[in-house]
Amino acid sequence: MAVSNNLTAILNFIALMCSVPIIASGIWLASKPDNECIRWLRWPLVFIGIAFLLVALTGFVGAYWKKEGLLGVYLVCMFILIVLLLVLLVLAFVVTRPNGAYPVPGMGFQEYRLEGFSSWLRDHVVGNDNWGNIRACLAETQTCPKLSQNYVSAPDFFAAHLSPIQSGCCKPPMICGFQYSSPTTWVGQPNVAADADCAIWNNDPSQLCYNCDSCKAGLLGNLRQEWRKTNIILIITVVVLIWVYLIACSAYKNAQTEELFRRYKRGWA
Repeated sequence: MAVSNNLTAILNFIALMCSVPIIASGIWLASKPDNECIRWLRWPLVFIGIAFLLVALTGFVGAYWKKEGLLGVYLVCMFILIVLLLVLLVLAFVVTRPNGAYPVPGMGFQEYRLEGFSSWLRDHVVGNDNWGNIRACLAETQTCPKLSQNYVSAPDFFAAHLSPIQSGCCKPPMICGFQYSSPTTWVGQPNVAADADCAIWNNDPSQLCYNCDSCKAGLLGNLRQEWRKTNIILIITVVVLIWVYLIACSAYKNAQTEELFRRYKRGWA
């Protein structure tokens, strides 16, 4: 019994350590400007990581002080959390698989089409019910003003590797035919027939292309890049957690068997 409890305690310590990258990934996502503007996407991963931390602590205490009830609670809760994390991973992978990016000849950056992203993201993230608040939030960030600080000449700007949000929200689509004046100021008569966003662009710093479909697509492009990076960490973490959980279940079962056998021997004697 002591060996099984010690093994379970060690496994729970590993599970506790696995909660750290989950929480860190959630904090990293929450710190991004795009996620700051999509409040319901900011903290779920952090909450799941904290839940893993608390459950792992419960299992560690149960194993160290030989509290079988706590170990049982730990196994049930850990199973639920692993399933929840797997569901989140699958959902994130499926909805971020389509990519609305396309290259712009002669430019260092890409541009983005809203239709190229999954319908789930379009409906739940940048739908009409949500975009008003997101748009106002993006306009208050320093995402676009920073471009004017970082790029002075047109060649520097056209060679820049802009983020999806910068490409979609801070400038008009290149197909519009505007002439560069500064990263957020474009002059000339646009070809409004080329793209509906061409008529929406406005040099007003509070307007820019925040009402454009290209801005919505840029936001989704940012989300896609960030969640794809996070998924790599989460996949490794969930594999370790499943391995830890299966061994912990085996150790718990063996401990139960040993305890029943010990009681049987005492009763026989």
